[in-house]
Amino acid sequence: MSLMGGQIQLLFDDSPEAHGHGKILGGGMVGTHAGDIIGEIALAIERGADAVDIGKTIHPHPALGESIGMAAEVAHGSCTDLPPAHK
Repeated sequence: MSLMGGQIQLLFDDSPEAHGHGKILGGGMVGTHAGDIIGEIALAIERGADAVDIGKTIHPHPALGESIGMAAEVAHGSCTDLPPAHK
């Protein structure tokens, strides 16, 4: 997901055993102040969060942290803040 002059990528377990709700395995980001929000990904990994957990977590707006929530919503398919992807 590309937001606020940077890029965020979240990696989730997509194994059949996860039934579409795999836990976060990792993530990365580039951009200005990326180091300020990498701790949120580390916390999600430590807590065993999935995309729904991260998406439902309150993220302040407007702030960089909300881009992690939006990336999780994109992964889950529930993001309403972006236009539909072209097929």
